[in-house]
Amino acid sequence: MIAARFRARPNRFLTVVELRGKSLEAHLPDPGRLRELLVPGCRVWVRPARSRGRKTGYTLAVVEAESGELVSVVTTLPNDLVAEALCDKRISELLDWTVAGREYPWGHSRFDFLLAAGDARRMLVEVKSVTLVEGRRALFPDAVTARAARHVRELAEACRANGLEAAVIFVVQRRDADEVAAARTIDPVLADALTDARRAGVQLLAYRCIVTLDEARIAERLPVSVG
Repeated sequence: MIAARFRARPNRFLTVVELRGKSLEAHLPDPGRLRELLVPGCRVWVRPARSRGRKTGYTLAVVEAESGELVSVVTTLPNDLVAEALCDKRISELLDWTVAGREYPWGHSRFDFLLAAGDARRMLVEVKSVTLVEGRRALFPDAVTARAARHVRELAEACRANGLEAAVIFVVQRRDADEVAAARTIDPVLADALTDARRAGVQLLAYRCIVTLDEARIAERLPVSVG
């Protein structure tokens, strides 16, 4: 990855960065608000695009927060980290489960994983990327997201009426958080959906990530609060 400076964000998926004295456009994988991270002049790291014919030649991958913490803004990374952790048996709550499918369609959604345990048990799993941290509390979401609320409601329905098990795994893409909480002041509808899902039996799990310029990996489990 290459160090640069963030300058502007013309739209949700596009940033302008200063790289070696030139202004260049870089794709932003995370459509969230990110106002606390993407401060003009902050240091970021970009990587060259891997596919030809793309409109932008770079992807913005890591942001240095005001605290100096490195934060990944690649929203596809948590899914890959969870897949790796499941295969390596590093998620203690899911040791008995194996990955039976990815992008599994159920109801009106596609869920990140379908897990299997034995012949009868099946679990739907949705992974959520978390980047917003306030006072060592990671908050999800950082902007209203009807899609996430729909996912959570359908997971609750799967537990209540369809004999399935379900889990939401929050992956905090930075090290400086001690817990994960529903951002009720940002999206009360999602917070209510998470509260109802927990009552329905949906597991709410969260893990902190170690993020460096060389690697990212899942580390300690964090408590989850939805109240």
